[in-house]
Amino acid sequence: MSLLLDTHILLWWLSDDPLLPLAARNAIASPESEVVVSAATAWEIAIKQAGGRLEAPDDLLDTLKANDFDTLPITAAHALIAGGLPPHHADPLDRMLIAQASVESLTLVSVDSRFPQYDVELLPLG
Repeated sequence: MSLLLDTHILLWWLSDDPLLPLAARNAIASPESEVVVSAATAWEIAIKQAGGRLEAPDDLLDTLKANDFDTLPITAAHALIAGGLPPHHADPLDRMLIAQASVESLTLVSVDSRFPQYDVELLPLG
């Protein structure tokens, strides 16, 4: 299974936060899973770190590599799909994750309650 992690899921994984749902923890830890982190997630983390609103590793790319997570660049195809999504979600970075999961056939891992409104595969966390 190929998983695309939402920002909060990535941060909970990296900090071993008990808020990380067990289903997500097990899927990420599974040797059968390919875990992918979007450039949009790195961008969101950098923005919030710069504004002093978030604690995250300063060496995010090294941390991703150490966890054997792949990175996913943002392409023009992703941007066009994200821009054309219905406005269920106002956050453009979250809309990018939805578009990337759709275009790349990835399973999105998130607890965001608005994501199920989109036609995207989500990891069941219930």
